[in-house]
Amino acid sequence: MELPEEPQALQTLLTELKVEHHDLDESITRLADSPPHDELLMRRMKKRKLQLKDRIAAIERMLGPDLIA
Repeated sequence: MELPEEPQALQTLLTELKVEHHDLDESITRLADSPPHDELLMRRMKKRKLQLKDRIAAIERMLGPDLIA
């Protein structure tokens, strides 16, 4: 997936990814708190969460310290 170059579009994407990351974190917590849980699903969710974290970090680097907030 190619990232947009405009700062506003990057900021919008960053917000969407952070929301998805947060929602996934909550889903993982709920799944872990309700045994027995599906280990394969848990691994996939954690992998997706790490991918989101990496994309968030990359976009934050692109935006630079002045534009993040």
